[in-house]
Amino acid sequence: MDVQRLVAMANDIARYFASDPDREAGIRGVADHLRKFWDPRMRRQILAHLDDGGAGLDDLARAAVEHLAHAQAVAGRGS
Repeated sequence: MDVQRLVAMANDIARYFASDPDREAGIRGVADHLRKFWDPRMRRQILAHLDDGGAGLDDLARAAVEHLAHAQAVAGRGS
């Protein structure tokens, strides 16, 4: 999938969760959505995009993708 389409989708999801007054809950909400509903290939692409600078990701979307990356790194260390 085109990475700019993934960025737009992540930003749309983040806009939904931005209404939560608890920023950390919003970050977790976006990250959980990406984990539950995005195909693993889509997650790999957005994580690679973040590694390349994450151009176009809104603040909340970027924080959620960073959260997702951190959670995967921690899970990988447990293996």
